[in-house]
Amino acid sequence: MNDCLFCQIVEGKIPAKKVFESEDILALWDINPVAPVHILIIPKKHIENLFDAKEEDVVTLGHLLMAAKEVAVSQGLLSSGFRLVINNGKGAGQLIPHLHAHVIGGKKLGPKIIA
Repeated sequence: MNDCLFCQIVEGKIPAKKVFESEDILALWDINPVAPVHILIIPKKHIENLFDAKEEDVVTLGHLLMAAKEVAVSQGLLSSGFRLVINNGKGAGQLIPHLHAHVIGGKKLGPKIIA
């Protein structure tokens, strides 16, 4: 999708601070972090949100979760823990219409969902 910010990052048209990359997943630092560690995990394939995911996307969605684990370990969050958040739709706070998960940690997180 040409006008999608994350698709443009995946295509290399917009720079990003990458943390992890595989065949179907890209992880990058959030430009507006809510915690010391705030990394976005995105599928390279454009999937707008979970409602648009198809049965054929199940492997990619599994890879997204495994990438979140790998990123959390690489950032030293194993002992302190982290939060994994997927905002699904505008009403839930999804600002970019491309499915992505937030790995949030690096500090003690309060009871609020984001940080």
